[in-house]
Formats: sequence, C-alpha cells, structure tokens
Amino acid sequence: MNPDLDRLQTYPFQKLAALLDGIAPPPGKDPIALYIGEPKHPTPPFIRQTLVENLDGLAGYPPTAGGEALRSAIADWLRVRYRLDAVDPRREVIPVTGSREALFAFAQAVIDPTQTDPVVVCPNPFYQIYEGAALLAGANPHYLNTLPERGYAFDFAELPDAVWQRVQLVYVCSPGNPTGHVMSLEEWQRLFDLSDRHGFVIASDECYSEIHFDETQAPLGALQASFQLGRKGWPRLVMFSSLSKRSNVPGMRSGFVAGDAAILEKFLLYRTYHGCAMSPPVQAASAAAWKDEAHVIENRRLYRQKFAAALDILRPVMDVEMPEAAFYLWPRTPLPDPEFARRLYQEQAVSVLPGSFLARTARGVNPGAGRVRIALVASVDECAEAARRIRAFVENL
Repeated sequence: MNPDLDRLQTYPFQKLAALLDGIAPPPGKDPIALYIGEPKHPTPPFIRQTLVENLDGLAGYPPTAGGEALRSAIADWLRVRYRLDAVDPRREVIPVTGSREALFAFAQAVIDPTQTDPVVVCPNPFYQIYEGAALLAGANPHYLNTLPERGYAFDFAELPDAVWQRVQLVYVCSPGNPTGHVMSLEEWQRLFDLSDRHGFVIASDECYSEIHFDETQAPLGALQASFQLGRKGWPRLVMFSSLSKRSNVPGMRSGFVAGDAAILEKFLLYRTYHGCAMSPPVQAASAAAWKDEAHVIENRRLYRQKFAAALDILRPVMDVEMPEAAFYLWPRTPLPDPEFARRLYQEQAVSVLPGSFLARTARGVNPGAGRVRIALVASVDECAEAARRIRAFVENL
C-alpha cells in the first residue's frame, strides 16, 4: 500500500461521528444537522427535466474534455460573471465531476516529487481535501492561519522565504470555508507576486462564489483579479467551481476548472488516464444550469432569510458575525469546541462541526479551536429552530 496513506488524518465528519457515538438526542426533539455543507434546497425543475431528456446519452462514452456545448456554456458564464474579455472554451476550460475530485487530482498532476521536500500551502482552517491531496502527491502541507484579528486574510509573511522556495502549489479558498472571507485585489496581488518569484501554481477553490448577499457586488474571483491586474493568460493560475452550492445539485457531481491553458493541457492528459469524464446527461443538465441565473438569485434570497433569522437569535448570546459570502456561521464557543458540539447534540439535537476538526496547529495556534462551523443549509424554519435551540443551550450553561 502507498505509505503516504498512513499520513492522512481522520476526516472531520468521521471525527464528529466518533464524538457523538452513543449519544441519543433528547426525546421530543427532531435532530437538525448543520454540520455538513450539503445544500438542502430543491434542485430546480428545469435541471431535472434536462437530465431526463438526455438519458439517451448514457449509451456512449463521454469525452474526457467534455462536450463543446458545456465548455462553451461555462466559458460564457465566466466571461459575464467575472467581466473578462474572452475565455477559450477549448483550451481554458475543462468540465470535472465536482470540484472535490478535481482539487484532489490537480495536486497529483502538479507536484513534482523528485524535487527536494516539495511543499503545498493551504489556508488554516481548510477543506481537508487540500491536505490529503498534498500528502498523497508526496508533498508536505504548510498552513497559513486565517485569523479574525486580520479579517481572516492571509499573512504570507508567516512562512519564511526558505519555505516559499520549495512551494509547488498553493490552495486558496475564496469565499473561504469556514470563514466566508473573500480575497481582496491586494491579497491576490501579493499572492501573484510570490508565484512570479517562486514559480508555484495557484489552485483557487471558488465553489461558494455564488452564495453572497449583495446582488450588486459579487465576490471577486481569481481570474477576475488576474485580468484586472493585467496578467494575460492567467499564468500559473487555475480556478475551480461547482454547481453543487450554486444550483443545489451536489449529487450531480458537476463542476469545472479554468485558467492557464498550458497547465490545463497537462491536467487533461492526466485526466485521460484518471477516468473521470462527466456523463452526457449530466453535461446537458450542467450546460442548462450555467446558462440560467434566475434560480441562483432565488437561492441567495433563501440564504439571506436564514442568516437574518439565525443572527437575530444568536447575537445576544454568542460572538457571531455575518460572513462576506458562503453559507457558514463561524462563532466563538463558551466551551471547548468539541465539548460544545457534543453537549449541544446531547441536549438540543443540533449537530455542528467543531472548528478544531477543520484546522491544524501551526506556529502554536489552532485557528479553529474555540469555534464551531454552522452550515445554514436546512430550511429557513429549521435554521431558525436550530438557532433557538443553540441560544437556549448557551443561556443554560
């Protein structure tokens, strides 16, 4: 077996299952699960219908690069959403079977394990796929703490130049999971400068980009930042996006990567052996989804309702803030975060994710400790009920 498998840590949801093992929720309270970022809004009917209408496509093998119709729909969406001059659907876009799969596979294609001590940098807290991808590619992960006193922005000076010289890949997540922080143009400029100096590739995870709260100002994206800064061709930059959160189709496993054509050419070569082409019915439904914004606007309206309700209830008893984007609350806890999560489930049947499960100790700090991630993915009524239960739990401590 690959010895690097022994370097993988237990996944956060498995840790939570172990933490709650043997605990029965109190009688009379239906469990409310807010620990996982799985959208619960209904899938738009037109996406379901398009999927059904294209089931004949199951009779043939799909191309790894995806069909022209889907690549063009994605390129058009990118151009309009991020105000870009043009996106080449043949060379600068690859459909993928969900951003999770692609984020993992990308490291396997990018990392050169023959180099001495290759490094992958990722935010802390972070989506655990980044760490696992780094370890199984033969690299060592290094973490940049995202802390509230800096507005959850990166401090690139945390890592010494000797580390940056060995960096081959940097994962960023904007809007951030779990903080909701959106990287500014100034942050992107500093990261691009480091990439120019040291030659590493940037993987920008933007799966929460369409969950924001101001219809007049969508979050800045990586390609958009690169374009605004005059960086032609998006050198050493690839962004990852998904329909899961945007269109409420996590089970469809549909996303894309876009950016530096030279990198994507090599990544496509890798994927022809990886065997992960998107099925034709899913491609057709995905193209329809990327062409429609009305359902996305309605999706955001529901999230705004949930945040308004939950924050009104929780603010009097918890240190909790409205995020810039995404669908998470990231409050401080009056107890150690694992104990808070365990007792909350035991007493109120609400499950949330301990923040320390999403982070590692770096430079003496675990930035997730003393916080929990609350995913406002259930219905408006369920989220409000969960907030009332959390408030009652805190008030009774």
